[in-house]
Amino acid sequence: MNPQIRFGEDLMSRVSYAMMNPLGTEQMTLAVREALNQLAGEVALQAGISSSDILMMSVVGNPVMHHLLLGINPVELGGAPFALAVGEALEIAARDLSLRLHPAAKLYILPCIAGHVGADTAGVILSEGPQLQREMTLLVDIGTNAEIVLGNRERLAACSSPTGPALEGAQISSGQRAAAGAIERVRIDKTTLEPSFKIIGCDTWSHEASFAQDSAELSISGICGSGIIEVLAEMYLANIITPDGQINGELKHPRISQDGRVFRYLLYDGSFKESDVNIYITQQDVRAIQLAKAALYAGVKLLMDHLGITEVDNIALAGAFGSHIDTKYAMILGLIPDCDLSKVRSAGNAAGDGALRALLSKQARRDIEEVVAQVHKIETAVEPNFQSYFVDALAFPNKRDSFPKLEAALGFNLPKASEATPVESGRQRRRARTV
Repeated sequence: MNPQIRFGEDLMSRVSYAMMNPLGTEQMTLAVREALNQLAGEVALQAGISSSDILMMSVVGNPVMHHLLLGINPVELGGAPFALAVGEALEIAARDLSLRLHPAAKLYILPCIAGHVGADTAGVILSEGPQLQREMTLLVDIGTNAEIVLGNRERLAACSSPTGPALEGAQISSGQRAAAGAIERVRIDKTTLEPSFKIIGCDTWSHEASFAQDSAELSISGICGSGIIEVLAEMYLANIITPDGQINGELKHPRISQDGRVFRYLLYDGSFKESDVNIYITQQDVRAIQLAKAALYAGVKLLMDHLGITEVDNIALAGAFGSHIDTKYAMILGLIPDCDLSKVRSAGNAAGDGALRALLSKQARRDIEEVVAQVHKIETAVEPNFQSYFVDALAFPNKRDSFPKLEAALGFNLPKASEATPVESGRQRRRARTV
C-alpha cells in the first residue's frame, strides 16, 4: 500500500495537501522514499543479498509521484497548463534521494510524457512497443487518471483523462479495494434477474451448493472494481439499467427497490453469514461509473481524431485494474471503443515490465527516451470536442458510436439510448435473443 494514501487517496488530493500544508511536499517525499527503501530491503531479502549490494534501481510513476520522489513541489501539476518541473529521463545517485543502497548506486527514472502522462506510461510504451507495430494499437492504464496512448510505428499520441477512483471501487456505495471477500465477478439471469457472483479468495460461484462452506472463513464485504464493471454490464444486458443509465423502477422485482427518488438493485442480501451486509447497486453508483467511463472514452476519441482514424486494431488494458477486468464487459459499458474482442487483452503490470527493461538494458533507455520525445501530447482539458464526446459516452455503450464487432461477438444488437423507452426496449430484447 502506498504510504502516501494518508495524505490523500488520489493524486489531486495529494497536490491539495502540498498546497495547503507548508511541509506537505517534504512529508510525502519522505513517505515515498522510505517505501522504496522498504521494498528494496524486501526484494534483497528474497534474493539472499543485502540492500547495500544493489547497484542500480529503475523507477516509473505518474507525474505527481515522480515529482514527490524528487522532492519537487507538485502544485503546478494541479492546474493548467499542468507544467512538469522536469520531464526528461534522469540518472542520479541513489544516496541523493536517501535511498539506502550501495554507496555508488544509481537511480534511473524513465521520462515523463506530459503533465498528467508520466514515466509509468513511458514504461507501458517500452513494454508494449506500439511504436514497432504496423497495426493501430490503443494502450490504456486505468487508475484515478486514465493514461491513454494510441498509435503505431508511424506516430504516437498520448493523453490523460480524469476518470476518478470509481473504476477502482471508490465512490461506490459498497465499493472496496480488491481484497479477500470482495465481489469480483457477477452474472445475472436475464429471465429471473437473480444474480450469482464470485468473491476474491473463493473459487465457487454463489449459486453453487458448496459456496457457503467454501467461503465460510470470508466475509462478503463489498464489491471491487472488476465486480462493479461486471454487475453494471449484466444489469444493462438484463434491462435493469436502461441505455441512458437509469435503474428501471418499472420492473417489478423484489431486488429492485425505491431509494429516495430513484431505485437500487440488491446484489447480495447478506444471507450466507451474520457478519455480512446487504450490498446494493444504487443509482449513484451507476452515475459514478458513467462519469468515469465517459471521461476515458472521450480521451480515446480525441486521440483517434488527432490521428485521423475511426477504429483501432488492438487494445491493451494495463495496470492492476486492467489486469482483472473482463474486456468484454469493459466494451459493453463503453469504456473502450469497438474492436475485435480477440485483439483486446490485459497487459498486466506493463509499467513495471517497462521499468525492468530499462533496468537491464541501456539500449532500452535510449529507445524510450527517443520515443517519448516524438509522442504527440494532447491536453484533454482544453480540447473543444471533449465535452461532446463525454456527453455521448455517458450512455451504454455510447449514444452515437456503434459497436458492430462487439455485437457480432455477443450475437445480438445492443440498443442505442434513443431507440426506445426502457420498458419497450427491454421487452423487445427479451423476445429477440437469449444471452
